[in-house]
Amino acid sequence: MLFDLFVEYPLVLLFTVISVGYLLGNFTIKGNSLGVATVLFVGLFFGALDSRFDIPDIIFQLGLSIFVYSVGLSSGPAFFKAYKRNGIRDFTFASLMLAFSGLLAAGLWFIFDFSAAMITGAYSGSTTNTPALAGVLEYISKSNTGTEAELISQDAVLGYTFSYPMGVLGGIIAIVFMEKWLKIDYKKEQHELRKDYPISEKLTSCTIKITAAEFAGREIRDLYTERDWNVNFGRLFKENDHSLTKWSTKFEVGDMVVAVGSKLELEKVIGDLGEKVKTQLTSDRSQYDSRRIFVSNPKMTGQTIASLNLDKDFNAVITRLRRGDVDMIVRSDTILELGDRIRFIARRKDLNKLSKLFGDSYSAVSKVNLFSFGLGIGLGLLIGTIEIPMPGFSLKLGYAGGPLLAGLLLGAIRRSGNIVWTMPYSANVTLQQIGLILLLSAIGIGSGSAFSDGLDLSSLKIFIASAAIALFTAFATLFVGYKIVKMPFSILLGMVSNNPAILDFAINRSGNRLPMFGFSQIFPIALIFKIVIAQLLYLFLS
Repeated sequence: MLFDLFVEYPLVLLFTVISVGYLLGNFTIKGNSLGVATVLFVGLFFGALDSRFDIPDIIFQLGLSIFVYSVGLSSGPAFFKAYKRNGIRDFTFASLMLAFSGLLAAGLWFIFDFSAAMITGAYSGSTTNTPALAGVLEYISKSNTGTEAELISQDAVLGYTFSYPMGVLGGIIAIVFMEKWLKIDYKKEQHELRKDYPISEKLTSCTIKITAAEFAGREIRDLYTERDWNVNFGRLFKENDHSLTKWSTKFEVGDMVVAVGSKLELEKVIGDLGEKVKTQLTSDRSQYDSRRIFVSNPKMTGQTIASLNLDKDFNAVITRLRRGDVDMIVRSDTILELGDRIRFIARRKDLNKLSKLFGDSYSAVSKVNLFSFGLGIGLGLLIGTIEIPMPGFSLKLGYAGGPLLAGLLLGAIRRSGNIVWTMPYSANVTLQQIGLILLLSAIGIGSGSAFSDGLDLSSLKIFIASAAIALFTAFATLFVGYKIVKMPFSILLGMVSNNPAILDFAINRSGNRLPMFGFSQIFPIALIFKIVIAQLLYLFLS
């Protein structure tokens, strides 16, 4: 009776799989879990129960497009900034490591005598790259018909499913082994990279009394450059006069100033300027008050702090900014995004004006601009239909690569006139999650019956092959990147984190969020390259 219901109403089946998969994905074993990926395995289980279970293809296509486009939008700014900073070096390194993983897969195809679809699926699974599998399945469905296409697709999904767990474990094993072998000092790396990357630290504040005569009469802007400080100054108490600091402010002996930063940075500034005092200037709200203000005005998106020229109209200071879960020190070149929360210190009348200027609406930053979102995905889907000529054949980026490429470009542009392409952080995360669970559940349910029939010796071979791909690629990336290319190990952790479970492990292991930047830097290019590599593997080996 229940099975008949699932057959007649596939959306009931879809959301049953999603809810059960998400619930089970929250269970942890020694602090680790598969998370949303569990939806795939629950889908396989349900699909194996009855071969009649099926999810419309449009669900698969919709989930894939939404997921990769949202990833592109959020990764675009960091992606292009990273490659602008290090350019050819990082691009070449990432490309070589991705090509290495593809060559490994081709070699294992020869050793184990897999079908082209099977090794392609194993490659996609060992790199936990669902869009790469989706791209191959799309190609198979368009280049074959009927039962033949179904059988070939089942081979690819089998390879993916049996290799996926090792794709997660391989990166974790490599991280644990290499950090011990290379004797990595995460705290040292975090300190050295603190200005290049907005790392989320426990920001705090303190009042400093100026006692160092050598800094008297010098402007703050000069001291920042000379002393390499990574703090912000706020309130200033000078000869019974309460004011706010500016770039042109000059300290004098006896002045008291409030500084905001990490504990380590504050200790450095205290050592330079004078001594920490217990006086709480922040408790005096007679002239100045503080407030967190949401950036919900689209006109503020993509603007740097310096370009707003706030000093012209307001007596205010920005001490910190929170984006998602990340607290950061604000600089003049910090670019604002929808959903940012800015901590201002200003006169009360200025705070009200600043709230109106920036929007300060939580409701507004929780919404998606459906015009720009729909237009962006539409452009991405059109890009995906373009045939890329190759010697003897042609490739398409399809539902995965097209929207991802569009998302990267539009996310980096941020806005075109009045059209704001980027989305608030919370809305983007939600859309990524919705897209991914639709994609995983559709793949799992559609392949469940084939999975239950494929448990034999070949599944063990797939597991061995996927272990080799995952481990060798991760070890090579960490060793070559750290020892030869001279990249920070914490950034490399993000580069080998091809799955959210690995990324979460890497962040906990390093004790900071530096792996997030490596992940943002490599994920978009890896996604596109793996989509292409997977299709090349299938084409050349079939």
